[in-house]
Amino acid sequence: MIQKMLASALFAGVAAGLLAALLHFAFVQKSILLAEEYESGSLTHFQGTAAEGHDASEDHDHGAAAEAEAGHDHGAHDHGTAGEEPSEFQRNALTGLFSILIYSAYALILVAGFGLAMAYGRRVGAREGLLWGIAGFAAFQLAPALGLAPELPGTAAAELATRQVWWWGTVLSTATGIALLAYGKGAVYAALGLALLAAPHLIGAPHLEGFAGVAPPELAATFAARVLGVGLVVWAVLGWTAGALWSKETATV
Repeated sequence: MIQKMLASALFAGVAAGLLAALLHFAFVQKSILLAEEYESGSLTHFQGTAAEGHDASEDHDHGAAAEAEAGHDHGAHDHGTAGEEPSEFQRNALTGLFSILIYSAYALILVAGFGLAMAYGRRVGAREGLLWGIAGFAAFQLAPALGLAPELPGTAAAELATRQVWWWGTVLSTATGIALLAYGKGAVYAALGLALLAAPHLIGAPHLEGFAGVAPPELAATFAARVLGVGLVVWAVLGWTAGALWSKETATV
């Protein structure tokens, strides 16, 4: 039985990971690549509106051309000595691989939750799995994003270790709160669940005192919205698929 359940979780995880990669390429990757251009200095804010001064812009253009020509003369024979950037194919392949690995891990967590629910006499099918998937999205993406929004390359942020602690605390607190609201009986469980949902946000996520980022805020907002939209769709598909396969496998046991 355990072997069948693991196989079902991995199948659902691979399917969701492939979907996540496709949606990432369609809706998210363009924002990341554009932000990397801002991070490298290839683009700057309001670059197109600052060209009113003809002489200044000409000087800048000639200076940039001269620098580029000089760089070509002195560095033409240095190609290949520095670490080369991965090709587009390699980058996309790694993105797809990591998406499959991540959502396979999420599927295993969901199936473990299904098994725990089954031990307490709760049936889980495709419909229940869909709700579990949406709950997983709320715990792993939506609730943490309320404090730490998805960040573009080049965005300044607080210390990584403190953000990771807050993120994990938010995930665990949110997941437990949702479970208490869904399966707890009585006002005490409901109150405790609501308290757990609110606790991480009352504590507050770690942030810098000011805002600092090289990409335009409009790009950052689009990126965050698309990341969350893709996450909701993929988690829903993951939960529905895992629930349907779980119901099928446990029915034969």
